[in-house]
Amino acid sequence: MLLSLNMTAMDLNQEKIDYKTKLYSYVRKVHYTDQFGTEKFFNERGEIPSVYSLTNWKLVTKLRNVELEKRIIGKVYKAPSDIWHFHIFERQIIWKNGKLLLFLSQVPKARCNDYCLPGSRKAPGRGYLTCCYRCVPCSEGEVSNEIDSNNCQKCPDNKWPDQKRMKCIPKKYDFLSYEDDIMAPIFSLFSALFSVITSFSLGIFIAFRDTPIVRANNRNLSFLLLVSLMLSFLCVFLFLGRPVDITCRLRQTAFGVIFSVAVSSLLAKTIMVFIAFNATKPGSSWRKWMKVKVSNSVVLACSSIQILINVVWLSISPPFQELDMHTSPGKIIVQCNEGSVIFFYSVLGYMGLLAAVSFIMAFLARSLPDSFNEAKHITFSMLVFCSVWIAMIPAYLSTKGKNMVAVEIFAILASSAGILGCIFFPKCYIVLIKPEMNTKTHLIQKRNKQPVSHIFLVKGSKR
Repeated sequence: MLLSLNMTAMDLNQEKIDYKTKLYSYVRKVHYTDQFGTEKFFNERGEIPSVYSLTNWKLVTKLRNVELEKRIIGKVYKAPSDIWHFHIFERQIIWKNGKLLLFLSQVPKARCNDYCLPGSRKAPGRGYLTCCYRCVPCSEGEVSNEIDSNNCQKCPDNKWPDQKRMKCIPKKYDFLSYEDDIMAPIFSLFSALFSVITSFSLGIFIAFRDTPIVRANNRNLSFLLLVSLMLSFLCVFLFLGRPVDITCRLRQTAFGVIFSVAVSSLLAKTIMVFIAFNATKPGSSWRKWMKVKVSNSVVLACSSIQILINVVWLSISPPFQELDMHTSPGKIIVQCNEGSVIFFYSVLGYMGLLAAVSFIMAFLARSLPDSFNEAKHITFSMLVFCSVWIAMIPAYLSTKGKNMVAVEIFAILASSAGILGCIFFPKCYIVLIKPEMNTKTHLIQKRNKQPVSHIFLVKGSKR
């Protein structure tokens, strides 16, 4: 009886176990979707996986009361394949401005500021949250071609940013170009015009070389001075266009030598005026110096020193072409490096010394008799010459690139034109407009009114 009861209890327990096993096998197969679109199923542990709802909370004011409004805008759940799924219903979201996406053109951005566009970079500042920043343009010479760039990239030396600072473009070459600069054609025009005027004056002096006004004060020096002035006008073309090594070496040396010859000719003219007036005294020892060789020797000696300075300059440290990429933003300045600044200023200094001596001597001789005496004209010409070059030095040192070259060209043209106008314009005027003043009869009339010294000047100049 007891054994029978024990067997019956074991059978019942076994039946319960079989029932649970069979029931669990049916439960594991449960898998359906409810009316909210959520999948319902049991996992291997017999558990229903959790489903998380995404809730949009919004403070709403109703009748002066603030209520918390709740709106389900999405869900997160785990599928039978053990993969998490995320769903969000954008049209159900109420944004900070109280509008639904249905009434917005796009989803609002959760940002403190707009994106930093290309050409700018992010720059955190005081008072900003760690996720916030301000946008600043790239620094000079830098570009950025990305949105929200942390840093800008520096352009190579031969390139420069475009206007938007998004990419690097090649720099422009800067020099006195005939195509791009109006100054180059203007300087060329004035240089050619003054060269023609000088040539015309030389032609007049050659055609009337035997007249008293041309023969006065050594006509050979006048011819040499006119040729020097014509070459000085033409040497302006060495300063125009893109400089190369050969033009860099020629421009300063040619300018220095030509101007030294011109100023030396003026100095020789002034010296001859002094010699002529001192030789009027009876038994004066100055008479032996009244020769053409004296004036030629003065020109040769004064010019040789300038030539020697230029030869040493070209031998030791000659000028050369230089590309300056840093002085002017966005430009490559093509210029001439003087090689040795000492020699460059030695050339200018020596030329200034000759001009100063000529000016002083001409100034002292200005009160001598006026008939065919060039001392006053030389004084005015040297005054113009010195004024131009003294004003040129600070302007030359304070400019760079093509403006510096333009200053020097202007000084060359202005000083040469001053000498041409002050010395030769009055003589050409008498030769062409007042020929009666360029005759022996007029000279004889002058002799009766002028001191003996003046008469000797005219006679001495005819020798």
